[in-house]
Amino acid sequence: MGGPVLSMPMIQPAGCCYGNVLEYAIIGPMASVNLTNHFLIAMPALQDSNFSGTLTYICRHDDNGAMGLVVNRPTNLTLENLFNQIDIPLSQEDLGALPVYFGGPVQTDRGFVLHSPVGHWRSTLSVNDEIGLTTSRDILEEVSRGQPPQGMLISLGYAGWEAGQLENEIKLNSWLTVEARQDVIFNLPAEARFSAALGILGIDRTYLSDEAGHA
Repeated sequence: MGGPVLSMPMIQPAGCCYGNVLEYAIIGPMASVNLTNHFLIAMPALQDSNFSGTLTYICRHDDNGAMGLVVNRPTNLTLENLFNQIDIPLSQEDLGALPVYFGGPVQTDRGFVLHSPVGHWRSTLSVNDEIGLTTSRDILEEVSRGQPPQGMLISLGYAGWEAGQLENEIKLNSWLTVEARQDVIFNLPAEARFSAALGILGIDRTYLSDEAGHA
């Protein structure tokens, strides 16, 4: 069949996912942190080109590690291009024009559908009661029939951390973190999501500096 494929990856050491995140006063003791359903907001100190200026949504964070998707970096690949590559006809032109996102630097040949509601698909990680991450082909077949989920973001690749890696990166002040809101992901244009996530914390993007997060 060729082209990108959909399948849920195992958590792997990212090697490229620097970052670290949160202000102690916002989240609490590091040992109790669970960042599932949180945004990671890249700070100016983060120089890695894979994540500079990105907003990442954490889909899973547990004792085995963490994985998430960058949600504000659309690529030049459209859904029409993607569906053609995986031999699924896409009838609706408006859907075909939507961008495929860069989800992260790990397994960039694999597709991930972040969506709401969760629904019932063959291979879905339920992030919470409202948002799911699906890697099975059946959701794309439903999209091709003109019945996409109410909220949907399709990406290639993901960001992953091995056990303890994200917790260690928290100390590096490369990210801020805040509990996610699905309207930021699904209702705002990509270019507005980063500032909107900062707005949840009451922070204006123009005031960011390399020292942000030390307060």
